[in-house]
Amino acid sequence: VQLQASGGGLVQAGGSLRLSCAASGRTFSRYVMGWFRQAPGKEREFVASISRNGGSTYYADNVKGRFTISRENAENTVYLQMNSLKPEDTAVYYCAASNLVIPTPSSYNYDYWGQGTLVTVSS
Repeated sequence: VQLQASGGGLVQAGGSLRLSCAASGRTFSRYVMGWFRQAPGKEREFVASISRNGGSTYYADNVKGRFTISRENAENTVYLQMNSLKPEDTAVYYCAASNLVIPTPSSYNYDYWGQGTLVTVSS
């Protein structure tokens, strides 16, 4: 599957952005989907993941309550709604697809990656 992330940009602290990740192919619903991010000089970190039918979601502690992951299988798209953004949320955000049955926070369990979209939060 090929993934294309979009929706990044520059936003002030406290603002919101919605990222989208469009997937090619007709098997999107078979994949657990996740969002990761990588800030300059830091390692890639888990942000959120969602089960194949969208019924279960998982978040990193530092985004819980502010970010919401969702998916629309009919449109082959996964979303990340980001509210109350902070400067420390600045990073390149990546979407990823996993062949595992249940959502996972480990990047090693994701088989396909999008190209990333840059989110910059100004103070």
